[in-house]
Amino acid sequence: MREILTLQIGQCGNQIGAAFWENIIQEHGIDADGRFVGHNNNQIERANVYFTEATNKRYVPRVVAVDLEPGVLNSIRESKYGGLFRPESMVSANNGAGNNWAKGFYTEGAELLDSVLDIIRHDVENCDLLSGFQLCHSIGGGTGSGMGSLMLQKIREEYPDRMVSTFTVMPSQSSSEAVIEPYNSVLSIHHLIENSDMTFCLDNDALTRICLDSLKIKSPVHRDLNSLVAKVMSGVTTSLRFPGQLNADMRKLAVNMVPFPRLHFLLSGIAPLTGVQAMSYRNITVPDLCQQMYGAQNMLVNTDPRHGRYLTCATMFRGKVSLKECEDTISSYTAKNQSSFVEWIPNSTQIAVCDVPPVDMDIAATFLGNNTAIQETFCRFGEQFSKIFKRKAFIHWFTDEGMDEMEFTEAESNINDLINEYKQYQDAGVEDEEYAAYDEGGYEGEAGGGDDMHVDEHADDGY
Repeated sequence: MREILTLQIGQCGNQIGAAFWENIIQEHGIDADGRFVGHNNNQIERANVYFTEATNKRYVPRVVAVDLEPGVLNSIRESKYGGLFRPESMVSANNGAGNNWAKGFYTEGAELLDSVLDIIRHDVENCDLLSGFQLCHSIGGGTGSGMGSLMLQKIREEYPDRMVSTFTVMPSQSSSEAVIEPYNSVLSIHHLIENSDMTFCLDNDALTRICLDSLKIKSPVHRDLNSLVAKVMSGVTTSLRFPGQLNADMRKLAVNMVPFPRLHFLLSGIAPLTGVQAMSYRNITVPDLCQQMYGAQNMLVNTDPRHGRYLTCATMFRGKVSLKECEDTISSYTAKNQSSFVEWIPNSTQIAVCDVPPVDMDIAATFLGNNTAIQETFCRFGEQFSKIFKRKAFIHWFTDEGMDEMEFTEAESNINDLINEYKQYQDAGVEDEEYAAYDEGGYEGEAGGGDDMHVDEHADDGY
């Protein structure tokens, strides 16, 4: 069994992690005591991917939850499923990171790191065959960004051959919780570029927009946003957790999705997204799902995929759907929208089908896309970063924790390089066509030159 170890770091990471566990506990038919109460053996057949089987047939989530203040972890312990989590797998300090990346990376987070790594080693040793790690965090605050970056670095050092995927909540455009968010974000992305294999991008703006426009929730709260993230997380991992017609493990997904190692930042979307009242008036079909999941309004990050081009895509269908219908629908969509896909990667869409639908649904789909439009998000962070870094504002909060100013410069140039790489591959097809046309013109010119020479030779003979 290809096990996965989940790491939740910081307030946001633990909240979306808790929503994810609540979702998959229901999908696998496990009750609040960890017992299997489902009606179908498919539900429990591959539960070992995310759960460890303890004595008395009790299923325990394989997770390590870390925070630099105890509040969120205490609320998870007191929740409905809090008794399922191993007490020693929840580690917290009392000081907090104060929205400061350097505190999470150099001081407070570093003090907690050894005890966390011991728990991770213990969990890894109990696995038969570890597939990899999935990390939930946000990059706007201090713990998720700073300590999250530190954890990524250490995991990459200790387990270089295992996959690392991250569910990363980006700061939103309209509302900011801390003035130093641009610093935290750029420093975190610098580490994500180097140490993550796949990063699923999310942001609160897009999640709020989906709740308001598609789900018709008048005043969405964090619980509504977290449940959307949980749906994406469970959709992405469906083919690892249930038997289906086409199964993709973590490595297979990454091999198909990431054409260049640095370009591993993925857009994600889910379908169907319909208000509760409207559900009874609709019959959802595979073409409906396809149309919805490629739609810009269904993306869980505030980026319009129409501004870029898809390098690769993956679609995961769930429920009683025909594999042939899924393949035909996707291939007809890609044929109609060829300009949205780069032409130098043929067959760039991967399809997976799983028979087990989500709770309370008949069919559903999850979408992942490696689209060059994600550079817009990085451009926004880069611009905000350079505005305050130019005047060295707020730098002392970071240097006081033992950080060097050079790290800011390195992180900024790394994110600028990433933006340029996305631009280069977005324009690659267009440049190739122009080059081919130029090449033909050049070839004709050379032929003309040869003819002129031929005439001259005859002229000499006559002379």
